[in-house]
Amino acid sequence: MLYTREQTSQFGEQTFAYLEVQEAQNILTITLNRPQKKNALNPVMVNELAYALAYANHQANIWSVVLAANGNVFCAGADLKAFMGAKEANDSTIPAPNGEVLIGEIFNKLHKPCIAKVEGDVYAGGFLLLCGCTHVVAVEGLKLGLPEVKRGLYPFQVMAGLLEVMPARKVIDWCVRGYNLSVEKALEYGLVTHLESRENIAQVITDLVTEIKANSPTAIRMGLEAYDHIRTNSTEAQHTYLRNMLLKTVQTKDAQEGIQAFKEKRSPKWLGE
Repeated sequence: MLYTREQTSQFGEQTFAYLEVQEAQNILTITLNRPQKKNALNPVMVNELAYALAYANHQANIWSVVLAANGNVFCAGADLKAFMGAKEANDSTIPAPNGEVLIGEIFNKLHKPCIAKVEGDVYAGGFLLLCGCTHVVAVEGLKLGLPEVKRGLYPFQVMAGLLEVMPARKVIDWCVRGYNLSVEKALEYGLVTHLESRENIAQVITDLVTEIKANSPTAIRMGLEAYDHIRTNSTEAQHTYLRNMLLKTVQTKDAQEGIQAFKEKRSPKWLGE
């Protein structure tokens, strides 16, 4: 992670310039809050997002993350002017990260379920946020656009992220033609996991989080850590690593509680340990 446990220990005392954060019932909700700029990602906002995700990773009592956004655009991608040096006054107190923050990688070490609540259109680099989540719940009728090639650019990082969740030929076609993809097609291709009406999306998120919370947070965390390992390591060492992860997971208190609860035919009482 780009932030240590010690650096995130003062999370509740920090001031976020472009995010709203709320922690309740083992869930950390992170809301993009730069609606006047269509939630375009600038360096400060990206650092804040990396910090919030690192905090979620380090805290055993956070079992899932919900990523939402204020305004009618979920995220318009990177604020190119800001990344090229344009300054914007802000009151962020988030410390500097321990390395370069790459939008496409800040979710990789979270190792916890992350649900995107998408109620606005998404463009360009905004898809890196969706690709980083384990679940994407979107409302009907949204615009999903990759217009880079129409600006003389190419969605390089977005392409890599999309290739993790969509068929390769669909990704290439989208990138090179630069059209708006319907959210229905996004569901068909795997970018979106749930498609709901605007009226129902809040309840769907609640139901999904409740279902996830009924399972062992420790087993889920270790499973997502294993998935991260599979993606980033050669196949030669995968099975040894996965066997060791299983042995490690079996020894956790949550595993012992889950097995005992199964034997006793009752609902488990998870400890997150």
